[in-house]
Formats: sequence, C-alpha cells, structure tokens
Amino acid sequence: MNKIAVFTSGGDAPGMNACIRAVVRTSMYYGIEVFGIRRGYNGMIAGDIYQMTSHSVSNIIQRGGTILKSARSKEFMTKEGRQKAFEQLQKFGIQGLVAIGGNGTFTGATTFYDEFGIPTVGAPGTIDNDLYGTDYTIGYDTAVNTALEAIDKIRDTADSHDRVFFIEVMGRDSGYIAIQCGIAGGAEIVMVPEVLTPISEVVETLKQGWNRSKSSSIIVVAEGDEEGNAAEVADKIKARLEVDMDIRVTTLGHIQRGGIPTAYDRILASRLGLGAVEGLMNGEKNVMVGLINNEIVYTPFRDTIRLPKPINEDMLRMVKILST
Repeated sequence: MNKIAVFTSGGDAPGMNACIRAVVRTSMYYGIEVFGIRRGYNGMIAGDIYQMTSHSVSNIIQRGGTILKSARSKEFMTKEGRQKAFEQLQKFGIQGLVAIGGNGTFTGATTFYDEFGIPTVGAPGTIDNDLYGTDYTIGYDTAVNTALEAIDKIRDTADSHDRVFFIEVMGRDSGYIAIQCGIAGGAEIVMVPEVLTPISEVVETLKQGWNRSKSSSIIVVAEGDEEGNAAEVADKIKARLEVDMDIRVTTLGHIQRGGIPTAYDRILASRLGLGAVEGLMNGEKNVMVGLINNEIVYTPFRDTIRLPKPINEDMLRMVKILST
C-alpha cells in the first residue's frame, strides 16, 4: 500500500487534528503518499482531495476542531453516491482510508468496502466515549474537562443563591461525560441513559438534603436520559416538590465539542493515528483502532457498531455514596 487518504466525519472532537497529524507524519515516515479529504464523505464524492505533506500538519496538534472539516453525507448513503466516491479515489490511486469519526462513519466505511473493496481503519473520534473497542475516544477527556470547568462555576452561583441547578451535558446514548463530570464536580445526582433514575428518587434526594439544611445542589443530566433532558426533568421535579426550592437549568451544549485538546487527548489521538496507518500497512481492514488497558487493539467495525459500551457500575455507585 503506497497511497492512503485520511478524513474526518460526523461530529467534531478535540484531538482530531492531532490524529490527522499523526496519520500524515506516520505515512511519510514509511514512505506512503497521504491525501486529505475535506468534509468527509461529501468531499470524497466531490473529489475535494489533496496531497498532504509534513508542512500541511505543522502547528495543528493544539487546535480544536478539524482542519479537514467534517460533514454528514446523505448522498453517500446511496449506491450512486458511493460509486462517485470510489471513482474519485481511483483518480488519485488511493488504496486505503483512515476514517476519524464514530458509528455512522464506520457503518459507511463497511458498506463501501463490501461494494468496492477499499479497506478502512477507523480512529474513534467522538466526545461521547460510546464506542465499543476502546477505553477512551478522541475528544472525551477534553469534553469532560470543559464541562467540569462550567459546572465548577455554576456551583459557585448555586451556593451563593441557595439554588438547585440541573446541568445538561452531551450524551444522547451514553452517560460517560455525565458520570465523570458528576463525580469530579461533586454532583448530588447524575442521570444517564444507561440507568433509569426515577423522578421520585431525585425528589427524595433533594428533600433529604433540604432536611439537612443543604440549600444548594447540582444534578448532572445526560441529554439522552430516559426521563428527558434537563429542562424536562426540572419541570417534573418542580411539580412534585413540596418545598420552595429555587431551581435553574443550564444546558452546556456544543461548548463541549470545541476548544484546545488536553494533553491526554493529544497523546491518545497521536497513538491512534499512528496505529491506524500501521494497521493498514499490516493488512487490517474494516477495523477500529483503539486503546484498551493502554495497549493498541483493533476491533472489527461490526462489533464497534453493534455492541454497546457498558457504563461503569462502580462509577454510578461512587456518585451515590459520595453525595450523601
């Protein structure tokens, strides 16, 4: 394999640029020509492809977002769109792909290989940390630290005004950000999609705190919790509370997806980018490169896509014990 391409797809995540840098410089180290594809599968279809050099990735390791841009492509979901993408790759002689993204990205790559035989190694780029086959995903650590900084500031206001804050963090299908932020931020309750936390339990916890003269509380809610988002949960709580608590809601939103990546995310992304290129060189295809117990591993896309990543039960237990 002497020509490969790298692209980012789906939601952006801090550390993607560090991964792109590692892919480019590893390729050059091994004498492989490397190309960048702008705007994910859309760019692949449009032929927005250019050759990258060491200079192309200078001074990007510390930058958030992705220099290759990102997009979700409806056209690539069609056979005609994938045919166009294949023809564009053929023009450049590209023999393999490094896809930095999540489940949707890897699903597309699997179908693409089945139809046209272009092997792909994926690098897990998503702040949600919800991909089976790796302990951590690129961007997760930065997102947790960004959310935690906001939670710490909100706690100052909560304490000053005797308020209860419901803080919504990202995590449509995964509670990893919520759990880590809840523990590190001293939250009284954490609500995640993986475990049902009944409204009655939240009400009881707040009442117990009130009876102990606890006048402020922080409840961290993952956006995909079964009881609803933070605003919906807060409304349900207000309807059941018998005491007059000052309840406020804050949604952190896309602030969690941006910003300078932490040292951990830069190093993780660099290891995974290097591992992706070496995987292609060694004949890996349709796999995600991940880190488990600090070792590089390759997990088939079908497992990464199909298998759920379980939440750490000890973390949930820790929240309950430490909030008493």
